[in-house]
Amino acid sequence: MTLSTSPRVVKAGLVLVDPKSAQVRRVIALQYNPEKLTRSLQMQGMGEPVDRAEALRLRGPAVETFRIEAEIDAADQLEFPDRHATTVEAGIAPQLAVLEGLVNPAAGDLLASRALAAAGTLEIAPMESALVLFVWGANRIVPVRVTDFSIVEEAFDPSLNPINATVTLGLRSLSVDDLGFDHKGGGLFMAYLQSRERLAGKAATFGFDALGIGGLP
Repeated sequence: MTLSTSPRVVKAGLVLVDPKSAQVRRVIALQYNPEKLTRSLQMQGMGEPVDRAEALRLRGPAVETFRIEAEIDAADQLEFPDRHATTVEAGIAPQLAVLEGLVNPAAGDLLASRALAAAGTLEIAPMESALVLFVWGANRIVPVRVTDFSIVEEAFDPSLNPINATVTLGLRSLSVDDLGFDHKGGGLFMAYLQSRERLAGKAATFGFDALGIGGLP
């Protein structure tokens, strides 16, 4: 028996949660963790021009965005075709279809809306989609909306099923400003914000001497 000293790698991914019952609908684990995660935080100040009394006020949490590139590859599965009949049949197309579902309403929902319109319903509210959680380790679980999504299919089997692709996902955090404090996603955002504050509390603190100055003028 061979014992590995390599640490167990936590999978990054997306979790789809029912916004009302909070039940998990689907877990989408990335096959390989991306090597790079791009983050951007846009501060929500009081706008321009700003009154002097409002210059230091924040009107809400910063809008955080994420961008990741993930590779999906069928090589490992095709090495053992007897164990992975679906991959042999369709390549990685099923995995791509799952991700496409993040930006498309379900066909059943569209047909239901059409039936309501045909029955004379005057106002038809769009169906509420699942709440998407971006999971990047235990300290980064944040509700998000998918803002853009692209796929580059780079290799194909003889039936032209994709067997290698790079997926780029753009995500925007959903805060209490978007969802409210009583929404399940709002509570998850507050837990995420509090976890970031706890991490900040672990950072080393320094006095003015670290800046090479004696103190404030």
